[in-house]
Amino acid sequence: MAFTTYTELKASVADYLARTDLTAQIPDFITLAEKRLKRDLRIRQMLKVVTATMTAADATVALPSDFLAMRDLHVATNPATPIEYLSPSNFYANARTTESGKPSKYSILAAEFVFAPVPDSAYTLSMLYYAAPTELSTSVSSNVFLATCPDLLLYGALGEAEPYLLNDARLQTWASLYDRGVIALSTSDDSSEYGSSPLTITIA
Repeated sequence: MAFTTYTELKASVADYLARTDLTAQIPDFITLAEKRLKRDLRIRQMLKVVTATMTAADATVALPSDFLAMRDLHVATNPATPIEYLSPSNFYANARTTESGKPSKYSILAAEFVFAPVPDSAYTLSMLYYAAPTELSTSVSSNVFLATCPDLLLYGALGEAEPYLLNDARLQTWASLYDRGVIALSTSDDSSEYGSSPLTITIA
C-alpha cells in the first residue's frame, strides 16, 4: 500500500510483517529506523540555514539542538569570512586560542562549537548544516525522511523488528534493500548537486 503519513507507514509495516502481535512495537521500530537514517544519510533535503550571535570574549557557541553535521560555517561579514574546522587536537595545538579577534578556526567539543581567536565582538555566524528531522509521532504525521525516502524508512523499520522475527528469511532482503537504497539516494543527491559541468577550483 502507498503511505505518506505516519499512520499509513505503521499500517504498511504491519502488513509487511504479517504479524498481529507487534502493534505496540511498530512505533519503536519506526523510531529506531529514523535514528539509523540520521546516522546514514546526508542529503540536501536535510540542510538547514541558521544564524547565531557570538558573545565577545566567549569562545563557545551551543550546537543547534538538531545538529548532525556541518556543511559550511562563516562569519556574516561582507564579504563572508569562512571559518575552518580543525580536529580538537589540531585546534588547541595550532589555532590562536589565547588571542582575541575575528574567529577563523573552530572545533566541536561535546555540545558546543569552540572558536579561535576568541571573538572580540558580537559577530554573527551563518551556519549551513545537516539537521535531524523531527521524529514521526501521533502529532507529527510526516517529515523529511517520510517525504524523501519512505522506502528506506519502511525497510529500516522492518529490519528493526529482527529481535521479534528471529530467523525470518525476509530480514536479509529488507537489510539489502535498505543498504542499496541509502547508497543510491546518496549517489543521486551528489549527482544532482554538482551536475555534469566540470568542477572548478577557486582560490579564496
